[in-house]
Amino acid sequence: MSNPLSPESQGSSTRPYLIRALHDWCTDNGFTPYLAVHVDESVDVPREYVKNNEIVLNVGFEATSGLQLGNDLIEFKARFGGVARDICVPVDHVVAIYARENGQGMAFPMPALAGTAPSMGSDEAPALVSTSPAAAGPRTTGPRLSAVPTRSASAAPQTNSPAADTNSEGPDPDPSSPDGSGGRPSLKRIK
Repeated sequence: MSNPLSPESQGSSTRPYLIRALHDWCTDNGFTPYLAVHVDESVDVPREYVKNNEIVLNVGFEATSGLQLGNDLIEFKARFGGVARDICVPVDHVVAIYARENGQGMAFPMPALAGTAPSMGSDEAPALVSTSPAAAGPRTTGPRLSAVPTRSASAAPQTNSPAADTNSEGPDPDPSSPDGSGGRPSLKRIK
């Protein structure tokens, strides 16, 4: 009799399928899909835009060229600071995908560290997320999504450069600020 928790009975990871589905949902609804990626030596992104081992990438069709959302890798070309760059992200390093405009999306467990065995089923427990300040609850462990600053109508027009959409907005405000705004929004797990 086979073990119900064996890798054969688990099937393939749901992460790439959920990423593709949420990317399609964002695109179909006119939202801009963003990926939050845990960066280590296996991730090929411009290191100058990495902050705290994380980078946020605009993966909308307008900001990318040759986007391939595969089962193992996400690959595309994008412009950072006006320079075309090849991007290659292992799917298991994607820690969240969400819509820039409303923060709706899904968070995933952090990738297993080299030399440690992943726990059974850890990839199969994504959490729906919202990054709106109203939905922000107490901070929990796991990935934190930051709100992308919006530009006013008088500001310079937006470009399709993902570099402008990376996680580079400065130091973290204090989440326990007296005005209750909490600064940056945080993830809230919805059960």
